[in-house]
Amino acid sequence: MKVTIVGAGNVGATVANVIATKGFASEVVLIDIKEGVSEGKAMDIMQTAQLLNFNTTVTGVTNDYSATAGSQVIVITSGIPRKPGMTREQLIGTNAKIVKSVMDAAIEYSPDAIFIIVSNPMDAMTYLALKNSGLPRNRILGQGGMLDSSRFRYFLSKALQKAGINATPTDIEGTVIGGHSDKTMVPLVSLATYKGIPITQLLSEELITEAVEQTKVGGATLTKLLGTSAWYAPGAAAAAMVEAIAIDANKLIPCCVYLDGEYGEKDLCIGVPVILGKNGLEKIVEVKLEGAEKQKFDESVAAARDTNSKIGEALQ
Repeated sequence: MKVTIVGAGNVGATVANVIATKGFASEVVLIDIKEGVSEGKAMDIMQTAQLLNFNTTVTGVTNDYSATAGSQVIVITSGIPRKPGMTREQLIGTNAKIVKSVMDAAIEYSPDAIFIIVSNPMDAMTYLALKNSGLPRNRILGQGGMLDSSRFRYFLSKALQKAGINATPTDIEGTVIGGHSDKTMVPLVSLATYKGIPITQLLSEELITEAVEQTKVGGATLTKLLGTSAWYAPGAAAAAMVEAIAIDANKLIPCCVYLDGEYGEKDLCIGVPVILGKNGLEKIVEVKLEGAEKQKFDESVAAARDTNSKIGEALQ
C-alpha cells in the first residue's frame, strides 16, 4: 500500500514514522510546501530502518504532488497548529483554504484514495473536504474520536490510580463521540469499563467528572505545556486509522464521518463509532444515547453546524 501524508510538521512526521515502523505499508510519501523539510524528515526516518527493522520506504518531496500518484490513503495534516489560548475553531480562516487546495491537488493524482483529515477544526475540515471533492462519504474520514478516546482512557487510568487501582490505558475501554472540540466532545461514561467492569462501579462521581473534564481540554492542556499542538498521540491515532484500512481490519474506531440520517442527523460530519476497513467507512455504529449524554451530543451537533456555517466566509 502507498500512503501519502500531507504536511511534514510534528504530526505529519509522526504519522509517517508510526506507519513505517509498523510495516503495513510498502511506501510512504511525505509532502510539504517548505523546501527540504519533507526530504529531511523522510531521510531521518529511513536512517532508523535497520535499527527498528522495517522495510517501508519513506520519501520526502517539496510540493510535488506527482510523487503522490496512486496513493490508496492520504492523510492531511496541513495547516497552522494551535497556540496557547487558541481554540481549534479559530483556525478555520487559514486552514479552510489550505485543506481545499490540498484536496484539489491530491485528488488529481490519486482519484481513488481514501482521505483522513487531521487539520483543525477537524469536523469542519472533514465536511469541507467531502463537499468540495464530491467523493462518497466512505472515503472522507476525520481523525478526532480516535485521539479523544485515547486521551479519555489515559485520564481514566489516572483516576483509577487515585482510587488505588493500578490501571493502565490498555486495560480500559472508553469512547468519545461528538465534535473534536474542548467544549463539546462527549466522553461516554456509560460505556467506559476497566477489565469489563463499568468505571461507574469503581470510581466516585468526583473522579469521573475530573477525568471527563481533563479529556475535553486534553489538547489545550498539551498546547499550553508545549507551546504548540501535540503530535505523538494525534500522529499515532491517524496511523491507526490508516492501518485499519490497509489491513481491512473491520475494526470499531470512533472517528468523524458524514451522517445521513444516523443519530437523527443529516448533512454533518461529526465523531461517532464506525467500522473501518478496506473501503474506509464500512458501517456507522449507532449507540443508544440517553439522558445527559444525548443532550451533550445534541449540543455538540449544534456547535459543529455553527462552525460549518463559517466555512464559506473563510474561503473568500
